Order: sequence, then C-alpha cells, then structure tokens
Amino acid sequence: MKSTCLAIFFFCFSFSISAQNLSVDLYGGASSYRGDLQDQVFLFSQSHLAGGVGLSYRFNDHISLRSALILGKLSGNDNSGRNEARNLNFTSDITEGNLEVLYFFTPLLIHSFSPYFFTGISVYHFNPFTHDTLGNKYYLKPLSTEGEGFLPGVKDYSLTQVGIPIGGGVKLRLTEKVDVGFEIGIRKLFTDYLDDVSTAYVDKDLLLSNRGSKAVELAYRAGELKGGDLNYPAAGTQRGSPKANDMYFFTLLSVSYRLGGLKLSKSNPQWSCPKNVL
Repeated sequence: MKSTCLAIFFFCFSFSISAQNLSVDLYGGASSYRGDLQDQVFLFSQSHLAGGVGLSYRFNDHISLRSALILGKLSGNDNSGRNEARNLNFTSDITEGNLEVLYFFTPLLIHSFSPYFFTGISVYHFNPFTHDTLGNKYYLKPLSTEGEGFLPGVKDYSLTQVGIPIGGGVKLRLTEKVDVGFEIGIRKLFTDYLDDVSTAYVDKDLLLSNRGSKAVELAYRAGELKGGDLNYPAAGTQRGSPKANDMYFFTLLSVSYRLGGLKLSKSNPQWSCPKNVL
C-alpha cells in the first residue's frame, strides 16, 4: 500500500523537481467519516487529527496539479448516532495518496486571495477495527461480520481502494514564496464497508461455523447494553443500509513554499512573473 501511495504522490512531479513553478505543500487538520455509524456531515467528537505532505505544479494563472500523501484516522460509534440500540463502533487509520487538479477562480499571483475548486483521483487504505468488552482489539474484515467472502452473493471487500476527491478552498499569498490555505474535501467512495457495516445480519450458526465465536460476538453487540436484547437477530435482519456508500472528509490548513520565487515588477506593486511561472 505504501508503495502505491508513493507512486501516485511522485508520478507527475519527478520530471520537474527543479522547476520554478513547483511548490512544496504541508497539511494539517482533521479527518472525519460519514456512513452507517455516523450520519451527520461533521461530528467534532468523532473527528481526528490528520496531516500530510505534497507537491504542486502550476501550469498557468488558473490551473495547478498537485499530489499529496495524507494520513488520518476515522471512527464511528452508534452511541452518537440514531441507532444507539445497535451498539456498533469502528476505528480505522486512513492513508491516502492523491493526484488532483485545482482551478483557481482568480490568479493568486495577481490577487493575494483566491478561492479554488479541486477534483482528481485517490488511492486509500483503511482497516476497520473495534474492541471487545475486555478491551481487546480485533480487526473486523477477517471476521466477515456480514458474511463477506463465504455467504453466496456477498463479496469480500478490499482494504485498498480508489476514491474521487472533490472539494474547495481558499489560498492567501503571504510572501513571495509562501502561501497559506484552507480547504474542505470529501472523498466519494465505491464501498459501503469503510465501517464494516452495510447490509444485513448473517445466520448466527453459519457465521459461527465459518469465522468463529468472536465474529458472532462483534457482529451483534446490542446485548452488551444495559437492558439490550440478548437474542441474535434472524438472518436477513437489517444491520446497515447499502443505499449509499460511505465517505470520509479532510478539513485541512496548508502552507505552500514556492521553490522558484518571483520578481517584483517595478511598474506594479503586485507580484508579477511570466505566465508559466508559479
């Protein structure tokens, strides 16, 4: 996975390391998730620190290409959602390598402030886990809590997948070489198993025979609650909702350091440079 992310990270920049229109980008902020265990757009209690490093290459006044490697964490818990009685939860580290095109609505080198939009492609790795009542950590994918991989018609899911970043932000030019920015970006995903919850409960005995007692214990956790139903649901009982895939968000501050630098025009108090220079 690390080699895949690094390949995306450096793919479009290896040919231009010494170019003057190249910038080094640092990111810091928060990562959050929305899915079956968290249906709000943003919940502060289930957000986590995120950060990364990247490179950006400016083609003209409006178009830039960038790549970044971003690390974060995602989590969701029914005790903060609409289905507290289900009592499921997950946590996962997230590693993303992306390649994105940015469109600046106003030229940043002419105007000190510019909003922008971005989209592109990403490769990300996740691995949801939870803890049992004794505090022991268990990764959920090997447990096939909904019968993934052994129940007919229920496919296993991959821990490394492709997503589509979409978002927007603003950039502020501080000096000849330094810009700062703020952005919010969602990741459109093609899986509903980021949280290991998607469809229905599998037959208890079938799950027990294929994945063991721990899979049964962590697939249905309502009985852990005071007054919770101790009876494992019948096969086919709704556990999640496959109508919409999961997604995750990055809310990031950025600092960009321009490697080439600019020249101040004597006739214009603003920064100026050739169109092909960042």
